[in-house]
Amino acid sequence: MTDQLNPVIDETIAYIQKNINEPLTLSQLAKHVSYSPYHFTRIFKERIGLPPLYYVSSLRLQKAKELLLYTNLTVRDIGLEIGQQSLGTFSTRFTEHIGVTPSNFRNSVLLADSHLHSLQQLNNWTDMSQVGSHHAKLTGTIRTEIPFNGVILIGLFAKPIPEGLPLHGTLRSSIGDFCFTGVKPGTYYLMATSIPWGMQAIDMLLPATTLRTRSKMPITVERNLAIPHQDVMLHEPREDDSPILISLPLLMNNFLKRTSNRATHKSEFE
Repeated sequence: MTDQLNPVIDETIAYIQKNINEPLTLSQLAKHVSYSPYHFTRIFKERIGLPPLYYVSSLRLQKAKELLLYTNLTVRDIGLEIGQQSLGTFSTRFTEHIGVTPSNFRNSVLLADSHLHSLQQLNNWTDMSQVGSHHAKLTGTIRTEIPFNGVILIGLFAKPIPEGLPLHGTLRSSIGDFCFTGVKPGTYYLMATSIPWGMQAIDMLLPATTLRTRSKMPITVERNLAIPHQDVMLHEPREDDSPILISLPLLMNNFLKRTSNRATHKSEFE
């Protein structure tokens, strides 16, 4: 049944992308593909992992990122472009979903290059900042559909979309095993993407071509129960992927800070 519904969702995605500058309501989207709003929402969420209007909102924030990098429009004008009448509301929403303010995002091109270069120089990629916690441990193995050489960013998020800071996150310099410790009971979504060595800064800030994966089904962590090992396959971008909203340079910077702090702490006891 899912395969029969795929063309419906494909048509909806094309319609949303074509009309992203126009007001879009749930009733309008459902009517376009001749479904009731209830049934349309169910099949859309089953395929995409997000409610229809949340998906629309994510595409608009992605457009805001593009306008910040490719135009000289003011932050206020960019907010108006994506339907936010209040500068304060736009700045708050952008910061919550992207991880940095609109102005900082616009100015982070040079930092992106610097962070990637710093990561390439690292010798120790072990990220064990939470070892020793009495909470749960989540393990997994990362693989890729095609050969890859670069940085892999992986995290546990509160929602099925890579936005905001992950609740747990780390970087790897290769495919293979990963581990999160100190995972509190709750519901998480596992998401990952990649940055090849030598990638241009603009492509890190607008990661449209990177390998990625995201779990549409949640991972439930319960006290005293083992978490199944997670097999993660990074794939090439697909039409129905939601945009990667979180600032990847921000995640790289956070990882570098943790690495530096561990090195400083270790040297104090040597």
